[in-house]
Amino acid sequence: MSCGPVSPILSPAKPIPGGPSVDPLHGSFRSSIHRERAADASQRARELLTDEVLGRLLSTPRPPTTQVPRAREVFVNRNLRMDHVELIGFDMDYTLAIYHMRRLEQLSFDMTIAKLISEYHYPPFVGGLIYDHHFVMRGLAVDRVNGNVLKMDRFGHVGRAYHGLRPLKREAWKELYRNKRVRLRNPQFAWNDTLFALPETCLFSGIIELMESMGHTVNYGKLYDDIREAIDTVHRDNSLKREIRKDLARYVFLDPELGPALHKLRSGGKRLFLLTNSAWDYTNAVMRYLLDGQLPEYPSWRNYFDFTVTAAGKPAFFTESRPFLELDSTTEEGKVVGEAKSLERGTVYSGGNLAQFEEMTGYRGEHILYVGDHIYGDILKSKKSSLWRTCMVVQEIEDEITYTDQRRTDIDTLSEVELTRARLDDEVNHRKTVLNSLERRLERGELPEAERLEAEELRKKTKAELEKLRKSLKATNGIADTLEQDVEEGFNPYWGLLFKEGNENSRFGYQVEQYACLYTSRVSNFLHHSPMQYYRSPRDLMAHEQAGALSSKMSPLGSEGPPKGSDQ
Repeated sequence: MSCGPVSPILSPAKPIPGGPSVDPLHGSFRSSIHRERAADASQRARELLTDEVLGRLLSTPRPPTTQVPRAREVFVNRNLRMDHVELIGFDMDYTLAIYHMRRLEQLSFDMTIAKLISEYHYPPFVGGLIYDHHFVMRGLAVDRVNGNVLKMDRFGHVGRAYHGLRPLKREAWKELYRNKRVRLRNPQFAWNDTLFALPETCLFSGIIELMESMGHTVNYGKLYDDIREAIDTVHRDNSLKREIRKDLARYVFLDPELGPALHKLRSGGKRLFLLTNSAWDYTNAVMRYLLDGQLPEYPSWRNYFDFTVTAAGKPAFFTESRPFLELDSTTEEGKVVGEAKSLERGTVYSGGNLAQFEEMTGYRGEHILYVGDHIYGDILKSKKSSLWRTCMVVQEIEDEITYTDQRRTDIDTLSEVELTRARLDDEVNHRKTVLNSLERRLERGELPEAERLEAEELRKKTKAELEKLRKSLKATNGIADTLEQDVEEGFNPYWGLLFKEGNENSRFGYQVEQYACLYTSRVSNFLHHSPMQYYRSPRDLMAHEQAGALSSKMSPLGSEGPPKGSDQ
């Protein structure tokens, strides 16, 4: 039986057969018209890039402006042209109103413990628990079945886990999470992504630590549900907000740049709206504290906003069809006047839904930018339900950037050690390959005497080099791990950096990247930018482009296409 001709062995210096080649595939479909246009564009590019007058205009420094601290910048995940945005909406809590986190968390913690004891019949000794603000940060998940608190990377892999207030034993961690991804849709897990939720995580772990140390058995799922219900009640019955209203200056940060920032947006032709889950009485009290009297052009905070919607019920606002209700804003309680048929400036509403909002205001889709602090309620749901552009307020950015800037020298050293570790690992593997090859040649015993002696000498030399490299790699691993732990624990002794988990983005960081077009630490940061600003993101690079493939240089800036998390 005859066979066809056998293909020659593929040369590493030549392309794969059938792939791109100079002839005939590469460039064979470029028409003469396209070639002429490209040649003309290339010529015009040379003229543009060598234009002396233009060069002077672009290189002349602008008049000095106030330097914006890096921690106060607006960061861009997806290109956004502010000149296309006509209507800008704001959440209130933790967005326009930036709370003093530790004070509010302590208040919420204390009130929830009191409710657990008085109404859920928890033993009085849990009242002795101390709130540890270091033990909580956004982006943690609670395992309601096993009583653990977890921090994950962007792939859903668990990097850190605590049971009670102690690190989960390695054997238990490996058994429960090492070969599994945590899927937050599973009711076993609860995702704590809001600043309001931080005290419940601390309570959950604190009660487990206390009760199990005393020999009590804890039903973890019931404990979490009780805490969740108690803290929700504290918010829902307004008992927490009544305490805040007694001393707003203690709990709410008064940002002197907030009014000027909103004024600048309005002066740039933007219309503004307020869309908050807080009820009218609390909204009015907080907004008066924040904005009344800041600027003479706005005697009342309501003058800043074209539309005001309270008790919006997000995320249901984005997915359901509840009507807008007009409120009597002259009364403290904001009595319902009736169902609204239109949205008017100067009138206050409650409830509502996205579809009616767009219809009644005449603005829709990408002409609306919504600014909020809550991944799920403000950002994720609006992004999945609409084409609204989104900006997330993450006040913790200021702490993390300030901290990492202070640790610049240590982080630079760590980065250099990490690169050295990778190089050492590559060199170890190379020497092992060389050594294996030499030993196979010597084992066969077929080498002439001179070649055998040369091979044995090379084997001895390679072994010595390999030993040196292995020792250095082991030392480098220890150095890198120690330095990384020191930097991470310097920010948070339990969970490390907010936006990172190991070498990857944390789950929280990943969601900010996926669902927020912009993110920043406070609304007033917009004061430092033009209302017509074109916010440009760096383009995502694939691994081969980061390795030097020139396609990475074709478009260094990002896209205005659908956001990564939109499922479009």
